[in-house]
This record gives sequence, structure tokens and C-alpha cells, in this order.
Amino acid sequence: MGQVGILALQGAFAKHGEALDRLGVAWCLVRTADDLAGVDRLIIPGGESTTMTRLLRTEGWWPQLKAFAEQHPVMGTCAGLIMLAHALAEPDSRVAPLGVLDVTVDRNAYGRQTESFSAPLQTSAWPEGAPFQGVFIRAPRVTACGPGVAVVARLGDEPVAVRQGGWLGLAFHPELTGDDRFHRYFLDAC
Repeated sequence: MGQVGILALQGAFAKHGEALDRLGVAWCLVRTADDLAGVDRLIIPGGESTTMTRLLRTEGWWPQLKAFAEQHPVMGTCAGLIMLAHALAEPDSRVAPLGVLDVTVDRNAYGRQTESFSAPLQTSAWPEGAPFQGVFIRAPRVTACGPGVAVVARLGDEPVAVRQGGWLGLAFHPELTGDDRFHRYFLDAC
């Protein structure tokens, strides 16, 4: 495996770097379209999907990011899941999803910042062992999955981690937990 890129427009990108450091994986920050040439997979962190879209449009490299995402493994967490999605439950012209992961998401569906929470998640990625403690901050909800999408983790009956080929979308923030199993899963399985 080559180097992992972490989209560093805004959001908790540094925490993803810390997780990759713990796993001994080479990584770099991706701040321009040219930076994509040096990576073979990408992490799109949480943050704010309208801000990410605005910055990508302002800098003019949304098309290059979309082309990269169509051909490479990408993990998106929280706002990153929104950016990977095929559609938004309530279309918003300020957000331009990349359309690679065949899911529909509802932005901020788990509540406002003050309603953030942490909860144990059951996962099919590693059915044995301790549940993964998901951290949900203004998290999106997956409202529909296409036929090629596998649900990897659930919060109750709701999908909160989904995978389609090399794309992994998480409604929560694994980088804030110190538990690197989802980062390892992305590196090994996607």
C-alpha cells in the first residue's frame, strides 16, 4: 500500500493522522488537487460539508477530487460521508456530494452540536470483540442504501457505517476514540 492522503481543508484531519501514525502507515495532508497524485487512498474527515464544498469550488478542484474518488478507496467520516454520498435527503445547493457511495444521507439528522453523544456500535467488520464506541457530532443519518452497499455497523436498527467496494462511509468520528479498528478496516478491507 502506498501513502494515505487526508483531505485537509477543515475538520479533524490531524486526528486521522494520529490514528494512522499509531498504525504505522505513511500519510500526508491533501490541500490541493496536485497532492492527490501522491496518494493511493484518501480520508475525508468530519467538519462541515457546506464549507468543504465552498472551498473545493473556490479553489477549483472539486472535479479532480471527484475523479480521484471514482477510482480510489476513500473513507468519509461524518461530513466526509455526506461528501461521498450519492444524494442528500434534502437537496442543498451549498453541498456538492461526490456521488460515489450509493447512499442517501440526511445532514445533521442526529441533532445539533449540544445533542452530540457516544454509543456502542455492533459491527459486522469484526463480529467478535468489544463493540466500537461511536462518537456522533451533528451526525448525518443514512436514510437509504443502494443494492451494492453493505451495512458494516448499526446504531440500534440504523446503519451508521456503510461500505461499497473501496468506499467506506461512517456517520461518526472514529478518529476521536483512540480505537483504530475502523482505520485498520479501511486499510485492509477497502
